[in-house]
Amino acid sequence: MSRINKISCIIVDDEISSQNVLKNYISKTSVLELGKVCSNVKEAYLFLQLHPDIELIFLDINMPNQSGVDFYKKLQNPPPVIFTTAYSQFAVQGFELNATDYLLKPFSYERFLAAVGKVIKNMDQSESERKYLILNENKILHKVLLEDILFLEAFGDYVKVVTSEKTITTHSTFKNMIKDLPSNFLKIHKSFSINLDKMKLISGNVLEIENHKIPIGPSYKAKVLKLLE
Repeated sequence: MSRINKISCIIVDDEISSQNVLKNYISKTSVLELGKVCSNVKEAYLFLQLHPDIELIFLDINMPNQSGVDFYKKLQNPPPVIFTTAYSQFAVQGFELNATDYLLKPFSYERFLAAVGKVIKNMDQSESERKYLILNENKILHKVLLEDILFLEAFGDYVKVVTSEKTITTHSTFKNMIKDLPSNFLKIHKSFSINLDKMKLISGNVLEIENHKIPIGPSYKAKVLKLLE
């Protein structure tokens, strides 16, 4: 179960004992990073709005006020979910939502690892097929197709993602934002990564995309020109 980047996850469960089991299992699993323990779905919803980079939810089905299934149904662009519950009759509901797995309490660490393994396998398969980014700007989530992006620009503790229609400024490091982009995105400056498919021309140390003029860093120019040969 080797993976360079950790999977950020949250626990959504109203039982302290169940929370403690999951926290223990997650702490023993180097590939996972726990972002939050939520005792109700309202708390989980608010956290996910502020942290759209969460990649996995461990979600109890039998929750007060609103079931875990109903909560998950209402999420826009939800991350993968592993449902946990003491009631086997809820399993069908979980799998109808394309849950990655379903853990029946009490479950062993080995069974937990098997579920996490499915998540990793699915992520490894989908990374090469990723077609969009989910960006958080002022607590509003934007789904941006990769093919629509012209370029990305580092902007202090933020990154500007520029398309023909709009510019979205999201809180992220430039390094993290560009590391998983497909090969048609090229870093041409310490603060710019461009979509090669959108490039119009190069004039001296400036690259043009639509009406934008983007500087080419001196240490990047040879690489840019070689790719365009």
